[in-house]
Amino acid sequence: MNNRLEAIRTQRKIKQEELAKALGVTRQTIGSLENGRYNPSILLAFKIARYFNMSIEEIFIYEEDQV
Repeated sequence: MNNRLEAIRTQRKIKQEELAKALGVTRQTIGSLENGRYNPSILLAFKIARYFNMSIEEIFIYEEDQV
């Protein structure tokens, strides 16, 4: 699953550490999400979307052929 997390975060001038603290995860988790090494749980995806006041689909791009 691809995502726009890093672009959104940097556009809003939010550091990985700040986002991690707000979501209750580590900075490494944020880095792994941004680099596509880790897909979030549905709960974490909702928390991220709520934090940015966006829909999950605006942040995470699901591509059928990656299943």
